[in-house]
Amino acid sequence: LGSLRSIRPVRTAPYPGFPTDSLRSIRPVRTAPYPGFPTDAQPVLMAALLKSTGSTVFVENIFENRYRHVDELARMGAEVRVAGRVAVVTGREHLHGARVKCTDLRAGAALVIAGLQADGLTRISRIEHIDRGYESIERDLGVLGAHVRRETGT
Repeated sequence: LGSLRSIRPVRTAPYPGFPTDSLRSIRPVRTAPYPGFPTDAQPVLMAALLKSTGSTVFVENIFENRYRHVDELARMGAEVRVAGRVAVVTGREHLHGARVKCTDLRAGAALVIAGLQADGLTRISRIEHIDRGYESIERDLGVLGAHVRRETGT
């Protein structure tokens, strides 16, 4: 929760809580067993910070290979450097839509969040991973104003 408290939009829209510009980078995020920062939230927080001002360091202390989503984020123009258990996210002004592949549930959620920030269309394949944890993510995000559509047979 402390990590989330330090994320603040640089400027906000006329509606409170809807940022129009980048979020600020935050202090290093280190995953740890409860009550520490949950490893399951790491990919999602990383995606939320892809357009932040500055850089944020992530240290994955629980699982190896937890950064499998980084290559897919890079297809969208994200700047994330990985060295072992450490990843550094440097915020970019723009992300672009791309075809990306979901590797697991948390990575899928991260790709959805990145796609919502990207210019253009993002297509996510292997969404069965997302469906395992989010029953109707397109509906839920639509309620918040996101434009997410599920396509079949493509």
